[in-house]
Amino acid sequence: MLLLILAYLGGVLTIVSPCILPVLPFVFARTGQPFVRSGLPLLLGMAVTFALVASLAAVGGAWVVQLNQYGRWLALVFVALFGLTLLLPRLADRLTRPLVAVGSRLSEAAGNDSRPRPGASFLIGVATGLLWAPCAGPILGLVLTGAALQGASIGSTLLLLAYAAGAATSLAIALLLGGKVFAAMKRSIGAGEWVRKVLGAAMLLGVVAIASGLDTGILAQVSTASTGGLEQSLVDRVIGKKAEKVGETDLTKLPIEGDLPSLDGAVQWLNSPPLTAEGLRGKVVLIDFWTYSCINCLRTLPYITAWADKYRDQGLVVIGVHSPEFAFEQDAGNVTKAMKKLGVNYPVAIDNDFSIWRAFNNQYWPAHYFVDANGHIRYHHFGEGNYAESEQVIQQLLREAGHKDVDSGLITAKASGVQQGSDGQDMRSPETYVGYRRSENFASTPDIAPDKNATYQLPAQPALNQWGVEGQWMIGSEQATLAAAGGKIGYRFHARDLHLVLGPGQDGKPVRFKVLIDGKAPADAHGTDIAPDGSGTVTEQRLYQLVRQPGDVADHRFTIEFLDPGVSAYAFTFG
Repeated sequence: MLLLILAYLGGVLTIVSPCILPVLPFVFARTGQPFVRSGLPLLLGMAVTFALVASLAAVGGAWVVQLNQYGRWLALVFVALFGLTLLLPRLADRLTRPLVAVGSRLSEAAGNDSRPRPGASFLIGVATGLLWAPCAGPILGLVLTGAALQGASIGSTLLLLAYAAGAATSLAIALLLGGKVFAAMKRSIGAGEWVRKVLGAAMLLGVVAIASGLDTGILAQVSTASTGGLEQSLVDRVIGKKAEKVGETDLTKLPIEGDLPSLDGAVQWLNSPPLTAEGLRGKVVLIDFWTYSCINCLRTLPYITAWADKYRDQGLVVIGVHSPEFAFEQDAGNVTKAMKKLGVNYPVAIDNDFSIWRAFNNQYWPAHYFVDANGHIRYHHFGEGNYAESEQVIQQLLREAGHKDVDSGLITAKASGVQQGSDGQDMRSPETYVGYRRSENFASTPDIAPDKNATYQLPAQPALNQWGVEGQWMIGSEQATLAAAGGKIGYRFHARDLHLVLGPGQDGKPVRFKVLIDGKAPADAHGTDIAPDGSGTVTEQRLYQLVRQPGDVADHRFTIEFLDPGVSAYAFTFG
């Protein structure tokens, strides 16, 4: 219920998004009509269509994206014709007979008919829903990511409906207010006809904006600055209140949150034979959902491994559930190699099918579940931080299990490189995905051409958190692959650390690269995976730390140029 409310409020905030401007003329064309028979069907059509298309796009892959492109063009033709009938009613007389009939019906739907047809309004709403490109802020991004990970479900569709309903609510309020203004203007002679023509012209401008990509380009970039902060603040407040309640929990009276689900869904186990919920009875268990290219997961590992070492002899079993975010993380060989480098020596279940993830109804990387000796989940924590309380929970559950002389001291984690904690107080750049399925703030020209080779150009003056590519790239659903040497990726960021998940070409051949910060070699701001002159090499599929700023943090323009073709880029993360 909390997520539904959060999704709804996120949708309400879209009314202040500049990227929704091209859609507004289609909505305001219904002003002056009875709301129940005209405006409401339009908004319902918008909400249902958006939720359906977004649900399919989240789980259906590239074919849905391509199909939706054709639907958008058909919708543009339909809405353009509707706008022309508002602007130039006489135009219908000059068209052929079939188009005359269509034009007449559209004119009636636009307001010539004293009894507007709900079906016509709903049809216009369906077309508008296909054209609606809402700004994917933190809330919508969370919903779409969850849908992509967990597959098609009623829950993800309900969340998208809640988001769409929130946007429809704010548009409904604007529509009702606009109707009052329209009614007042109609009292003046000729004002109604004048307003009709203005709305028709505005609709045509909206069609041009959407057809030229302005809605997903410039306006979407501006929108991120205007609504992303509002949505993120809303998320932080809700999550903050949740964390505050956990912090007030009496650790001697931890509630039972459920039973340890089955662990049978793992496709493979590393560092251990397969473990079962029944076989773990009598042990205190810590389940850690992670994936080896996730920066948040990497920063929690020093604590997880230290707890595993400290409490192993007292009955604690730590189990890492590796649920991959990217396709290359499904390779058990890649996971094994990463575990050796990271010092992970406890059991790890390879959860490539997300079976264990779904059994826990989990939604986060990292996520920690604490299980008592009777097989009951007694505590959980999502994300980084709260390490002291988490360790105290381990100690309490061990005492409940009958272990005496449990050390009440807390570990001091030794973290360096990418595992060092983030500078959260001065980090203003969000995790950013390169693949089109979850990309935000893409500022190169032209706009993304899904699953096609195209030549792109970086923006000359990117705003904060805008990014792009340059050269010949094929941008897929989860990564961008360089087709020819000399390609670049740029990002204007504000954070101490910048990381980029990269992988070499399909043949595994290393890819050389050069990093620049504000057009210069990084020098003492270089990350652990590059030299002070900015040079480095992509040798395997993993997260690369490219920037670590010393001293005060400020806005900088990051550029990485690849000297060889074939590299794949997946996601930016910051710290």
